[in-house]
Amino acid sequence: MTTKEHYDNHLGEIYSWMMGDFRSRADNFKKLLRENLIAPNSNKTAIDLGAGHGIQSIPLAEIGFNVMAVDFNQNLLEELNSNAKNLNITTINDDIRNLKNFSKSPELIVCGGDTLSHLESKREVETFIYDISSVLEKDGKIILSFRDYSNPLFGTDRFIPVRSDENRIMTCFLEYDNDHINVTDILQEKTNEGWKQKISSYRKVRLVTSDIINLLTFNAFKIIYNQINNRLTTIIATKP
Repeated sequence: MTTKEHYDNHLGEIYSWMMGDFRSRADNFKKLLRENLIAPNSNKTAIDLGAGHGIQSIPLAEIGFNVMAVDFNQNLLEELNSNAKNLNITTINDDIRNLKNFSKSPELIVCGGDTLSHLESKREVETFIYDISSVLEKDGKIILSFRDYSNPLFGTDRFIPVRSDENRIMTCFLEYDNDHINVTDILQEKTNEGWKQKISSYRKVRLVTSDIINLLTFNAFKIIYNQINNRLTTIIATKP
């Protein structure tokens, strides 16, 4: 199953529940922006790639960016529009790999929430970073967040509890190979007929932080921030 099919048929309808409190996560991202002095400067255009239901797009617009929010799942974009409350956000239902079609020279590009690993291969990741470099304006910035999969999990450690409440239990199971991880999302949901199980699998690129830093450096980016936030590697880089 492709990543888009996985989101359209399984994950999209429960994604916002899985992510937890929206405002808390949006405020955490706004704090990251504020602490790193990221604010609208030149053309005020920001592109949020893999925008989901707006955890990055909303705070970007709240601090004054004109945001282009790109995602391949229409359900999540509709949630984003509902969350936006008349903010300056344009939603685009498209593949993030079509980046060059969205804007000529944004001053900020964001790709968060492990979206980067949803590309098909490490070669596609290389092309994607190059494309970001080619469209970003001079002195523009990029914010990436992703999971570092350099250390594989074994045995029962491969079962990751994601979230649960009285009506849903979400578990993720990981299988590693050299360049990819096969991800199986297991949802158990209470219905009028009792508990029902729904399972769907898709593949992620096995990302390593040092590889991403090397790609950014090769494309002339200067790393200005590299830390782990909420178990995700977060990198901010600027294009000289």
